[in-house]
Amino acid sequence: MDLKQELESIAKIDIFKLADETKQFIGNPFKLDYNSASILTCDSWKFNAGGIPQGCFLLAFYDNNFGSEKVEEALLLRAIKPVSIPSDSDVISSRIEYFKDDAKTAGKDSDLDQYTRYEFSFSGLECSILGTFYKKSNGEIEFGADVENFYSAHLYKVYKLVGKPLQYIVNLRDKDGPLKPESNFTIGNVRYSSSRQKFSENSSKTDEKVFMHTKDILGKRTALFGMTRTGKSNTVKKLIEATEELSKKTTAFTGAASSFEEDIDPFQSNEVPKKPVGQIIFDINGEYANKNLQDGTAIFEKYQSKVIRYSVLEKQGFEVLKINFYKEVSAGLELMRGYFNQFGKQSDYVIDFLGVNLEKPDDPSESVNYYRKLAAYKCCLKVAGFPISGGDILKFQGKAVGIDDKILANKSITPKDGISYNDAVLWFSQVWKNYETWDYLKDYESNNGHQWADNDFKALLRFLTQYRSPGERGQVNSFIKLKPLIKYHTPVSNILFEKEIDQKLREGKIVIVDLSQGDPEIQNLYSEKICRAIFNSSMNNFIEARPNNFIQFYFEEAHNLFPKKDDKDLSQIYNRIAKEGAKLNLGMTYATQEVSSISSNILKNTQNWFIAHLNNEDEVKELRKFYDFSDFADALVKFSAKNDKGFVRMKTYSNPFVVPVQIELFK
Repeated sequence: MDLKQELESIAKIDIFKLADETKQFIGNPFKLDYNSASILTCDSWKFNAGGIPQGCFLLAFYDNNFGSEKVEEALLLRAIKPVSIPSDSDVISSRIEYFKDDAKTAGKDSDLDQYTRYEFSFSGLECSILGTFYKKSNGEIEFGADVENFYSAHLYKVYKLVGKPLQYIVNLRDKDGPLKPESNFTIGNVRYSSSRQKFSENSSKTDEKVFMHTKDILGKRTALFGMTRTGKSNTVKKLIEATEELSKKTTAFTGAASSFEEDIDPFQSNEVPKKPVGQIIFDINGEYANKNLQDGTAIFEKYQSKVIRYSVLEKQGFEVLKINFYKEVSAGLELMRGYFNQFGKQSDYVIDFLGVNLEKPDDPSESVNYYRKLAAYKCCLKVAGFPISGGDILKFQGKAVGIDDKILANKSITPKDGISYNDAVLWFSQVWKNYETWDYLKDYESNNGHQWADNDFKALLRFLTQYRSPGERGQVNSFIKLKPLIKYHTPVSNILFEKEIDQKLREGKIVIVDLSQGDPEIQNLYSEKICRAIFNSSMNNFIEARPNNFIQFYFEEAHNLFPKKDDKDLSQIYNRIAKEGAKLNLGMTYATQEVSSISSNILKNTQNWFIAHLNNEDEVKELRKFYDFSDFADALVKFSAKNDKGFVRMKTYSNPFVVPVQIELFK
């Protein structure tokens, strides 16, 4: 049976016939309200139903008619934990007395009488109520995520869901009822518990398929939380795979005339996007861009014709993330800071150089000094060996300087007229050499209240000339230390790597940015730079009423990149993608071990949740704030990360409640 036939067969299930399957009967409620139900069950019913795992789905049917009127309603329950029943205190006293008598306790040799064994077998089960199934007048079954009405508890019968009815339940959708065939994919199978004993495997198969709609992913925010090696990356790969398979079905935008309403709807009538979907992966650990020895798979291997890989270092098969240090001054300086931070404490002249502020000032009166410092910084790049584009000149305010050199005697350099880089280096060198002797520079402070060169400018002159003090005193090894950074530089300025990446994503490519060999500062720099360029491009399209294709962002180890929990700066690019990305068709999938470290602004805008094993209550405490994850709080901490890879609690955008799922293995 293909996927379409399977989904259609699920959609035709009538769950109200489940009551005929008496084998799955597990008890009767003895207490009922709008939020919870307490059920009386016994060992025999549990055994016949194959056990009642924590978190399993149950249906409570009202077993009573009002005259000729049949009540066709069923409450959807989730088993949570044992609950006391009125006879518990007597039973406990009897058990203690029984054990004190040292009587045999098992099988046919038990000294317990039949009545006592019967009483001992009963127990209570607490369940949360997830909603109500009911039949409409046209015979269709609909689900409401609350309880509109409930009757006397003793008239309900509770059944455990298995097989097709369970598949029907876990694949519900808020608006459409059960899944429809278009654009769905298998994400995994229902799984309730870490343990899988024989009665769970045979009597009540917990391998019912769970499907996901790509419309739940595209343009949405998706979170994957769990400890290392719990299957987060495998889940991400499954999402990438499903998105790519959907992207293959799209009809690329042809530029044909269409109405504005048609352009702003990114989906075709059959729920397939109109344009190919671009995907970009920020690969902190290198497991998507390179072959993974742990599971033997990598996205780039499966989609070689669609994948373009970028790296911060030159590697075979990778494009190199390079910037023009002369044009992108702030980004280049930040890259330098990140590079030198890898090596610990630096010399004071290097620290001073890296601390120079080259942000353009708002005050016009400071512009003369700014352009002079900018020119000195670029000269440092030039003498370090950073290639420049042909014909580049420097222009800044400065007095004409004569060069007191035997070879260059009588040469005068006037910066305001525009000079070459070589002449600029000579000009700055002469200024620093004569800083304490030229009358103009000596008298400048008394005439203006401050020195001609501020501390930043002095740091640049020191770095450029390799002399610690004016007059060529105290030589230092300065700009030579910049040479390892030349590999990150490109003199070409016609297209920046972030613009190139944006173009590839608009074409529906899969871009993998390998950040595994960069330190945290460089990782943040490149990630933020690329994200902002894509966001701005999408925003420009939106403002100018041009259609945006879907672009999906994937962030591994998101706690290294995202703003922290208490960071209220909504201008940060990750916050903007989370809050404004939906209207721009920008989706975000992020994986991390630390729920509590993620900005609350991002968490509040997350629609899809995949929660694996977490190892402490602080993380679970954050999850309790969202949907019905509190039902699973204890289990998320207890179960084994080693044996339960891919075992998650999943809440998707269109699914009305959390479903426990074993995620399929990416192949």
